[in-house]
Amino acid sequence: MSARLSVLDLAPIAPGETPADSFRHSVALAQAAEAAGYERVWYAEHHNMERIASSATSVLIAHIAAHTESIRLGAGGVMLPNHSPLAIAEQFGTLAELHPGRIDLGLGRAPGGDRAVFGALRRDPAASDRFPQDVVELQGYLSDESRVHGVVATPGKGTHVPLYILGSSLFGAQLAAQLGLPYAFASHFAPAALHDAVAAYRAGFQPSDQLAQPYVIAGANAFAGSDEADAREQFAHARRWRVRGMIQRGTQAREYSDEEIDAFLATPQGQQLADMMRYTAIGTGDEVNTWLDDFASEVGADEVIVAHSAMSADARVESVRLTARA
Repeated sequence: MSARLSVLDLAPIAPGETPADSFRHSVALAQAAEAAGYERVWYAEHHNMERIASSATSVLIAHIAAHTESIRLGAGGVMLPNHSPLAIAEQFGTLAELHPGRIDLGLGRAPGGDRAVFGALRRDPAASDRFPQDVVELQGYLSDESRVHGVVATPGKGTHVPLYILGSSLFGAQLAAQLGLPYAFASHFAPAALHDAVAAYRAGFQPSDQLAQPYVIAGANAFAGSDEADAREQFAHARRWRVRGMIQRGTQAREYSDEEIDAFLATPQGQQLADMMRYTAIGTGDEVNTWLDDFASEVGADEVIVAHSAMSADARVESVRLTARA
């Protein structure tokens, strides 16, 4: 395909498995992506989610980097309101020193959790309002000269870890454009504002030391199987699992059957949840690759970052391989 192709690993914890199982699967997925020639693999910070194991994002990146050789790895992203810019600069500066030329740092403004999580993290929800200033402060720590007098990130200074702004609205697009940074849109789960955000980003882009021209990464889901029927079965299973987790989250509700989930998906509320996966490629490797190429052209994306979302770890690895071979 003409656009670059990358992987977003959601580090899922499948039913009956543990976080340790998830981490082993993430190593296998990154190794498959590296062997197949993908650009990068990213991991996202989530908190208080029993089905996702990537809460300590920088630690997971370090583990994956130690088990791969060349593929770029990074956060897609770190939720900066949860942290001080200095702490993130030191973490990713450490990663950059250990694995030079391989580390990315995507930054999000969302908290990655609810108000209870903010309290548990000892953070204030108002921290999101400081996101633009915190990005600039962090950028300084990773450059040759800190913007905070008397404070140097060690490790961090001089590593020039590339920053990416993540978003699902016009706010992130406008900030990325203003700072001259690459922009990654979370269209794999929040598709509504994709086209408007990309247009706003490209229209407002200001060149920077990091980036001379705008660079857009768009997210998509993929289910590549041995045939279309296999891929569609994987998609149906994964969508039910995702919806089941949403409607039961935070409760001790009974387990809903597949038939009940399908019936819910036919309701207006269920259709709203289903629309979160609007940008999803399903089929053989050739069919998925063609869909992703068309998607990149339609959006004007320089790169597509793909969440291979099958329930089975082996199926996710096979989806990565089939898509790349096509």
